Amino acid sequence: MPYTVEEKDWLEREWAFRAWGRAGLLSTDDYRQVLAWEASGVPMDLVVSALNAFFDRREKREKPRTFVALKHLDRDVAKAVKLREALLRAGPELDSGRGWAQVKVPLRNDPAAKAAFETWHRLRATAPSPESVGYLAHHDQAQEARAALLELAETALGPTAGTLRAELHQRLEAADMKEGGLVWKRAWNHHWARLVAQAWALPLEGV
Repeated sequence: MPYTVEEKDWLEREWAFRAWGRAGLLSTDDYRQVLAWEASGVPMDLVVSALNAFFDRREKREKPRTFVALKHLDRDVAKAVKLREALLRAGPELDSGRGWAQVKVPLRNDPAAKAAFETWHRLRATAPSPESVGYLAHHDQAQEARAALLELAETALGPTAGTLRAELHQRLEAADMKEGGLVWKRAWNHHWARLVAQAWALPLEGV
């Protein structure tokens, strides 16, 4: 399915967000890379997830490369695609609680949070193919379960949540996103989930 204008704008703003305003996203080579992912049917949320994985790794290097381009994300995009395919193949046999042991306390000791994680994990692992009649309903259930888990994790942050929100708001504004717009909302939801998950070492796909 072709990327929408909003999805392309989302990618461009995410680039600006992570690269702190780096210009020239859609060079000729960058545009070709977007077309390649589009032709391969790579969902935009996986591209954005790969972008974050790339910059997370780049920030850990003592001397990161000065020139970055979308083609440098290709390896991370491929990994994200393979991970999603593996989860779809895993089916109901996938351990619904796998990964919870790494979550930090006190959230790890919260039975409600653990139950919410297992529910989301099970729904994600048993997702039908996109062509199936019940795909959209199942997808909505998984998203609701994920939102419930994040709400519990956010509440457990206490006053720290306010500080994180203020920092995220500042960075989205620095990336020239229009507050309240579709791209702002997508970026906010994506990065807020990442911040909450990182605070608790919560294993969520795409964060």
